[in-house]
Order: sequence, then C-alpha cells, then structure tokens
Amino acid sequence: MSLTSEIHISTKSPKIKNLWQTALHEGFPIALWRLPKTTEKQLIIDLSGHVSRTKIDLEELPSGFAMSPFEGESLFLKGDLYYRFDAENQEIDQNLSGTNSEKEVFEKQYLTYADNEEQKVSHEETHPNFITEEKHFGLYNEMLFAEMVSNAVTSIEQGDVQKVVLSRTKNVTLSDDFEVIEAFQKLCNTYANAFVSLVYLPEYNCFWLGATPETLVSVDKEGKFRTMSLAGTQSAIDENGNTLCINSIRWSHKEIEEQAFVSRYIIECFKKIRLREYLESGPKTVQAGNLMHLRTDYVVDTKEVNFPQLGTVMLELLHPTSAVCGMPKIPALKIIAEQELHNREFYSGFLGPVNIQEESHLFVNLRTMKVVGNEAVFYAGCGITEDSNPVKEWYETEMKIQTLMKVIV
Repeated sequence: MSLTSEIHISTKSPKIKNLWQTALHEGFPIALWRLPKTTEKQLIIDLSGHVSRTKIDLEELPSGFAMSPFEGESLFLKGDLYYRFDAENQEIDQNLSGTNSEKEVFEKQYLTYADNEEQKVSHEETHPNFITEEKHFGLYNEMLFAEMVSNAVTSIEQGDVQKVVLSRTKNVTLSDDFEVIEAFQKLCNTYANAFVSLVYLPEYNCFWLGATPETLVSVDKEGKFRTMSLAGTQSAIDENGNTLCINSIRWSHKEIEEQAFVSRYIIECFKKIRLREYLESGPKTVQAGNLMHLRTDYVVDTKEVNFPQLGTVMLELLHPTSAVCGMPKIPALKIIAEQELHNREFYSGFLGPVNIQEESHLFVNLRTMKVVGNEAVFYAGCGITEDSNPVKEWYETEMKIQTLMKVIV
C-alpha cells in the first residue's frame, strides 16, 4: 500500500467503512473501538477537524475519546457523532451532539460513500503531508538492543534505578491490499479479551491500531474503579504450536519481581491519597493472545469511600506506570531518553472512551502499531531488572510484536 494507493471499501462492514472514509476525506478525527469481553463496536467522530489538548478529567469532560502520548499533553476527541454496532457490524443506535449544520454537511458527504461501496479514496488525497521524525525510524537489531539492555542492567547494579522498561520498533512494509478496518476486525476476532482500537488523527497524518491487554483506569456507572498490575511475559504457545495450559506456567524470580514492582507502584499511589479501602486479587497467570502474563487486579468502590474523583486522581498518579517506565520514575525516564533511538509517541501512553454511556475506560497503549503511508511501525518493550538476559529480552519484544503482525500482515 503506497502513499498513492487506494483503500477499497468492501461489503463486510459497509457502514463502519463508509463512516471511516468520510471522516478521512473531510479531515475529521475518528476513533473506533471494542471493549474487552464484548462484541459491540463503538465509533465517534469529532467534527471540529482537530483534537483538543487537555487534562483528562473524567468528571468534567464531555463524551469522547482520550489519547495520550507516553510523555506530553493528552488529546481528546469530542464525540460529536457517536455510533454503536453489534457483532455483525449492524448499527444499534447513534447519538449526535454536533450542530445541525455540521451534521448536515457530514451526512451529505457520508451518502456519497454509502451510495457507492466500491468507491476508492487515495491516500495522497486524504493525507497530503506525511510528516515523520528522523529519530522515529531508527532501526534496531538484536546486537544493538542487547547493548541497551546491558547498559540498563549496569545502571540498576549501580543503584540508579530498580527497574527500567526499554522498548524498540520494527518497521514493516504493508501490502497493497492492506485495509485498516479489516485489520481492526481481525484483531477483534482474534483477541476477545483485549481493548481493540483504531484512531485517526488528521494533524499527525497517521493511524494507530492496537489490541492492548492492560487497563490503566476504569470507572463504571456503578462507581467501581479498576486498575491492574500486568507484567512478566511468556509464550502461550509450545514448540508444537499448541496453547499451553495456564496451570502449567511457571514464573522465574525475575518475572515475579518485575510484576511485583508494578503492584507496589499502584499501592504507593493509593497510599499517597490515603486510600486503604481497596480490593486486591492476584497475582495470577492470564493469557493475552499468544502471551502469558502475571496480573493483579485492584477494585475500589468510589461511592463507598466517597471519592468520585478517584479515576482522575489515580490517572494522574499512575501514568506512566512502572510497567512502561520503571522505578523510580524520574531516573527511569532519563535512561529511556538516553538509550532508546525512537520517539515513543503514543506507544505506552493511554487511550480509551471517556464518559460514554456513563463509563470511562482507559487502557495502556501496548501491542500497538502506527500506520504511515505504506509503512507499519510496531512497538514493544520489556522490563529490565538486575536479572535480565539481553537475548531473552529481545525475544520477549519479538513475541509482543508478533501479537499484531501474525494477525494483520
């Protein structure tokens, strides 16, 4: 799929595809997602033509979709148009909050796509200026990454940090017939327990597609706050290609310690706000696609503790968690800046719906890829402790990248 190649709209999910193509053509930010363990897909379009930069305040923001980078200001897509679709991609309902004139313009444009499902839209037309950072496309190989891991281990041994998370990228040229909506659907079909999302940001001239297993902050309509500690990675597939039984998984000291760092980080955040009334369950082994992880869940009844702002407060305290950064945070960030060749951008940030149907669900942006023209940039990281083995850490990042690659490339 080159810069001037065309996207074909098939009949498998015409309404979703036509909405997507219309938003692209008009330059409107758009987000499509499916929550874990559900079949319903949701879509919003921001008719302003740009995304606002704002603090993600779950109690004050209107309905929309948040997307925050690893470092920097958070973005917010306002839900001027909102659609829901069932498992068969049939529309359930829609709720439009934009002005009448905006709606009329969009609906008029939408009809031109709905009337002709075989219509093609050129990337050259919808993305006139692809802008990429030179640093972003730095290429990694196993030897280079091993050196990064070794440097991080040295910093740990010297007492600079207890843990640091290093990441890398992998660039893949996409085929001419690659379609982002079909890729999104494949991820939905493959990873039932993941948060699957597809976001288009006009000012960044790119798509972000992913299937993340990690909840950062979730607040449901009953006022239940949830977060999790997710770390430690093993393959869920044996050498014969069979899925391993969860009960057969054994964790090393390094992996247990890595996950415990994240759990302690969450508990320290609770202590900072003097919150003692929380339910902790785990750690337990969970499967996320082709991988196994250790996970501990935390739940707080915000009504019971009379803390309706807990979601916003914890979001500010948690991000970036030690699962994507390290401990202590400041020296870990310094090592990341010194060692990594790429700008993480939205990888290891967070994203998700805000105040949609009286609930907010924000997830750590893992198992993600950025699509720029005919290039896909995959991201993956690993937690480095004093017991880390550079070869094993490289293999771990490769397994994480394969979570997406094996499904959509």
